[in-house]
Amino acid sequence: MKIDRTVVRSLSLFDRMSDEDLDRLLAHATARRVVQGDAVFEQGEQAANFFLLLHGRLKVTQVTEDGQQIIVRVVHPGDLFGFAKALQRSDYPGTARAVAESVILAWPTDLWPQFVEQNPRLAVSAMQTIGQRLEEAHTRIREMSTQEVERRVAHAVLRLSRQAGRKEEHGVRIDFPISRQDIAEMTGTTLHTVSRILSAWEARGLVEGGRQKLLIRDLPGLSSLAEGARD
Repeated sequence: MKIDRTVVRSLSLFDRMSDEDLDRLLAHATARRVVQGDAVFEQGEQAANFFLLLHGRLKVTQVTEDGQQIIVRVVHPGDLFGFAKALQRSDYPGTARAVAESVILAWPTDLWPQFVEQNPRLAVSAMQTIGQRLEEAHTRIREMSTQEVERRVAHAVLRLSRQAGRKEEHGVRIDFPISRQDIAEMTGTTLHTVSRILSAWEARGLVEGGRQKLLIRDLPGLSSLAEGARD
């Protein structure tokens, strides 16, 4: 698959890079289309490449020692992912799967040191991504330790609205397919519990659901609920 330089340059990571530097970077990259449902890599697989998402959405899941699957990250266009070498790992700690048709760029893992040395802005982006993942992990651990399930679900939906929300006439649409099972895996609860909570929210006019669709109709109301306010 041919790499379109203009598509890559449209991403904020590359908008200041010269044509010469960008071409040098892309010379080592391979473009790949990933259909919805397919995995870019699997948990425990040898980390042969690191990646950049050009288009679409991915979810990164981990299976815990007790067999529970959790969603640890949603990958958005312009995000680096799969850089196991930066984490001092030789394998991928999770599975990255397309939740919508996606286009990715892949570089050999052995090029990671050269990649960050020659592209300081990309190195900073990788560091920021690691920091954001740690911060979000700590937040989710705190929420699961101290908050009731409904507040955890509210916080998860609000995070999605900030990361991938698209304003519409009647609210904010989560701009990729998201299932109730996905939300359950983000919040450490069950599909039944999430379905009950979302159905109650729909009755109150907070959200509007559908098959793998979610529209937040009352963002202030959902924010109040996440902070523990009661009607």
